[in-house]
Amino acid sequence: MQPILKIDLSSQGHETLEVPDAWRRDFLGGASLAGRFLYSVLSRDLDPLSEEAPLLFLTGPLSGTAGPTTGRLVVCGKGPATGLWAESNIGGYWAPELRQAGYDGVWITGGAERPLYLWLNGGRVEFLPAEHLWGSDTYEAQDLLRQELGSGMESVVIGPAGEKRVVFASIASGQGRFAGRAGLGAVMGAKNLKAIAVRGEGTIPVHDPAAYARLRSEANRTLRQDNEARVLGAVGTAGVANYSEYLGALPAKYFHQGVFSQIDQVSGSTMAETILVGRSACHACVIACGRVVRLEDGQRRKGPEHETICSFGPNLLIDDLAEITRLGELCDRYGMDTISAGGTIGLALHLFESGSITTEDTGGRELRWGDASAVGELLSLTARREGFGDLLAQGSRRLGRAFGAEEEAVQVNGLEVAYHDPRGVSGMALVYATSPRGACHNQSDYFFVDWGHTEASLGIEYFARHAQAEKAANVARHQDWRTVYNSLVMCLFANVPTEMQLRLINAACGLDWTLADMLTSGERGWNLKRAINNRLGLTRANDRLPKALLAPFKEGGSADFEPDLAGMLYGYYLARGWDLDTGKPLLETLLRLGLADVASDLWASPEQTP
Repeated sequence: MQPILKIDLSSQGHETLEVPDAWRRDFLGGASLAGRFLYSVLSRDLDPLSEEAPLLFLTGPLSGTAGPTTGRLVVCGKGPATGLWAESNIGGYWAPELRQAGYDGVWITGGAERPLYLWLNGGRVEFLPAEHLWGSDTYEAQDLLRQELGSGMESVVIGPAGEKRVVFASIASGQGRFAGRAGLGAVMGAKNLKAIAVRGEGTIPVHDPAAYARLRSEANRTLRQDNEARVLGAVGTAGVANYSEYLGALPAKYFHQGVFSQIDQVSGSTMAETILVGRSACHACVIACGRVVRLEDGQRRKGPEHETICSFGPNLLIDDLAEITRLGELCDRYGMDTISAGGTIGLALHLFESGSITTEDTGGRELRWGDASAVGELLSLTARREGFGDLLAQGSRRLGRAFGAEEEAVQVNGLEVAYHDPRGVSGMALVYATSPRGACHNQSDYFFVDWGHTEASLGIEYFARHAQAEKAANVARHQDWRTVYNSLVMCLFANVPTEMQLRLINAACGLDWTLADMLTSGERGWNLKRAINNRLGLTRANDRLPKALLAPFKEGGSADFEPDLAGMLYGYYLARGWDLDTGKPLLETLLRLGLADVASDLWASPEQTP
């Protein structure tokens, strides 16, 4: 790996950090390596929006190598809505440019007195004023930076929501790629950092260039022929909407309705047949799942992916694909996570319907299901933190708490639940309850396994989609595998055969791993993040689901099914090697994974050791 550039915005100084050899081997890169760096920095009393809070942009050993879907990086820190470990994954072209500039990561500390942006021009680091960029949306800011710095550079930027510290503010790169979840755009805004622009001219190092070149070409050819990749290319991520709704795994009306009869009007297939005019891809990606659409105004714009369609469609009972597209673009321009934005507005509609919120609270606005115009207005108020929008900007947990209805918020540990309902695919109950960053489908997209996508070489088997405790160990194994993806950093949509994935790692990193070694690396990263959260105050009591997800649907493909989370967690803890009382990884588990210092911290005295 190349050095990490560490920048202090307060002093406008910088230095480089070398990655220890043992950390490269044990954690690879990406989110797991970020956890290793930030383990000793993140503390319970650290304010995530303070100058002291870290923000780490980190690539992986395959990032930018033209390997299968590897133009990616992660952004990590402490979540402003959760107070826990925060990581967010982003594609586009920034990660390859950073590696070509000679860095594998950028670690931001401190805070600037006035808005600025960073310009990493090859080996030079410049701190440039950004008052003229402040207030611009994410697309405008990138356009202005191109005008100032010229073509051939890439940037990551925040929009007005990040500047205003909305707790689900995102970080944008390119026209439509976002580190959306966990609110790290707010951390960037709190530091008065509008953007990081980078231009690189070097080559990206791999251990065995000739062998890696052959393997990446083979992997990309294989991926081009993969059925899932071809479907994603044809209909985008929203191509799963119809099947998900059929199984009762696509929630409607803020997770209180198991059927959305208008699903055909907003599906990926309908998009492809009506408004789709092109596709977009991240760096060197052969899948090209991104959608380019044209609405009645004639403008080409980003088409919504699955989560955005669900968030502003079935979740809010909006059945107009054009309106959903506009709401998604509004979120993107402001720089807000569409899952959390739609989830928080969904709670507002739910509480308004029940009478807990009234027009006195909303500034005279009626909140009605299916009203796209009102949702657009709420998004604007949220991004600007004006009026009722100031409450929405704090996320659903705090919104619910403000009206004495926190239990109605569909969130886990402060992060809104993604739109893969565990009443339709039960494995997601464990995924949401145990994810290190709150309710998250990108730490494990286990719904694919519940649909039949197994991986026999790793022991990831098929269990019926409504099986419960018996699939707990399977879920843990899948989480470990996806942790490897988030270390490489590889897109979860890359259905690359595991043996091929292993050969790519060995050729790029100079390792001699087996599949078991690869999976152990994922397990190590997962347990490290758990230990970070334990130090931040997380206990077994945090491994829970919101009330709405434990109430069976009355209709649809998952009618009458209720996840047995208690039984699933018991099996999961046993499979993980976690203490049943505290929720901490056991001493022997941490020692087996080579995390002796972590074991010492979590089990500091004999009395604490079970």
